[in-house]
Amino acid sequence: MVAIRLSNNADGDRIVEIWRDAVDATHDFLTPNDRAALDELVSGFLPNAPSWLAVDDDDRPIAFMLVEDNHMEALFVDPTVRGTGIGAALVRHGVALHPRMTTDVNEQNGQAIGFYERMGFRRVGRSDLDGQGRPYPLIHLAYSA
Repeated sequence: MVAIRLSNNADGDRIVEIWRDAVDATHDFLTPNDRAALDELVSGFLPNAPSWLAVDDDDRPIAFMLVEDNHMEALFVDPTVRGTGIGAALVRHGVALHPRMTTDVNEQNGQAIGFYERMGFRRVGRSDLDGQGRPYPLIHLAYSA
């Protein structure tokens, strides 16, 4: 059973580490320059962003979810525990709190799109560019119970 809690100031470095490891494992479509620019951006805000964490038995974060105004801005799972239900537990927690949750997924990340569709999200749109104006199309998804 995974425990879920809100992040605190001491979790910041670990959250960024999870992000880096997960992106390196799943976002092979990013150019090295874009990966570096995203790392700089994420490292600047993520440590202080209020996030939901899945933690192990030692209270060490193993995944995180960032939700703002019913929109899941981020869901990243440590690759060493990927496929064990940790991400699904966080999503279930999120939609319990935000039944009209939406999210965006890189079109090149087919595994993530499939995951969200299995979790009850449906496609509601597409953008040619990501949130930073880069040429990484986004699939817009909305949760439907």
